[in-house]
Amino acid sequence: MNPMIYKRNYVCGDIPLSLGDSTLIMGILNVTPDSFSDGGRHNTVEQAVRHALQLMEDGADLVDIGGESTRPGHEPVSLDEELSRVIPVVEALRREAPHIPLSIDTYKAEVARRSLEAGAHIINDVWGFKADPDMAGVAAAYGCPVILMHNRTNRDYTDLMADIQSDLLESVRIAEEAGVRPEQIMLDPGIGFAKDFNENLQTMASLHKLAGLGYPLLLGTSRKKFIRTVLDLPVDDVVEGTAATVAFGIAQGCQIVRVHDVRLIRRTVQMCDAMLYASPDLQRR
Repeated sequence: MNPMIYKRNYVCGDIPLSLGDSTLIMGILNVTPDSFSDGGRHNTVEQAVRHALQLMEDGADLVDIGGESTRPGHEPVSLDEELSRVIPVVEALRREAPHIPLSIDTYKAEVARRSLEAGAHIINDVWGFKADPDMAGVAAAYGCPVILMHNRTNRDYTDLMADIQSDLLESVRIAEEAGVRPEQIMLDPGIGFAKDFNENLQTMASLHKLAGLGYPLLLGTSRKKFIRTVLDLPVDDVVEGTAATVAFGIAQGCQIVRVHDVRLIRRTVQMCDAMLYASPDLQRR
């Protein structure tokens, strides 16, 4: 299995972000009181800025800011509440740490628009532009990179991987028809979303199929329930399990990993990259 590696150069404000020479690490910054693993730890502006700076010091290449928990059974928050959580953090980070590329984790078009205006650079949509009909237009208008995650309201799969591929390509179609340039699109298999335990494992085993769709692949497995289930451990004690999924994903062509424990996972990424990018069979596109 020879993974496909896509070369991309994104511009995040004045910050270049290059994809294709090494695996990028996206550090997670949840500014929510109820996130499944770190809720309430960073939900003041000062705490959030401090944690973002620590993530970068630990080795993150960019930081993903989220103002609404996406854990199963979470209570959706209002537009105004989400804005009140994320906009002050984005503004503070652009003011105090302009060297940090920022992603906004939202499925609401207005949150994305306001965040981009405040200084964010990337839209990370857990519904792949399918929840808010205005989201694709916002992304196109700002010309920003986008991450389209696999998700659906049901698990009525006929063929799991074929259906995931079809769902992701539908998100791509929505984005491109709105004017998002293909080179600005990244995909996320949506581990932990609309998938049960076995479906998550099956998706992990078939990431190479998704990496071959023509778009760079981001993998977000950090502290997810399927890891905790396999290891029978609590949410804050699964860094080795997360590292295993990261290594497995990189070997199949995932080029960005979204993680909580940046310092420790960075070591896994560095070792994987040393082997992967030395391979004479590596496919680049």
